[in-house]
Amino acid sequence: MNRLILLTIVILLGCQPTTDNPASDDEAQVKAALVAMWDAIEKGEVERYAGYVHPDFTQFGENDSLLLIGKRAEVDGIRKYTTVARNVHTEMINPLVTVKGDVAWITYNWKDGGAKDGVPFATQGKSTRIFVREKGRWLCIHGHYTSL
Repeated sequence: MNRLILLTIVILLGCQPTTDNPASDDEAQVKAALVAMWDAIEKGEVERYAGYVHPDFTQFGENDSLLLIGKRAEVDGIRKYTTVARNVHTEMINPLVTVKGDVAWITYNWKDGGAKDGVPFATQGKSTRIFVREKGRWLCIHGHYTSL
């Protein structure tokens, strides 16, 4: 009888769901990479921001009619922005991360605010960002932003 109880316990323990989910870890890492990018902008740390941007980066900005191409163009734009923007904070709302191998995308709504050239601003919108994993790091390779 004791063997039957022990066998039942072993079987039940073996059927327990595991909490180790590599996809969930990747999802958290992608979200964390984006939050770190925003944090770098908020602190004016352009080179740290650049560390999250893929060399083949492209973007359609909120008001852009043309595609911005290249990491250098993105980093230069952020450098210029951080010289005139103060007290910037961005909030992510309803993020959804999808990971397919070494490619991931995150969709979300955002709210941000601060001051640009001394004039307060607040914006909100929706966005999709695409990340690729290279050498174990998630790098943003494309962004598409739409103001609401």
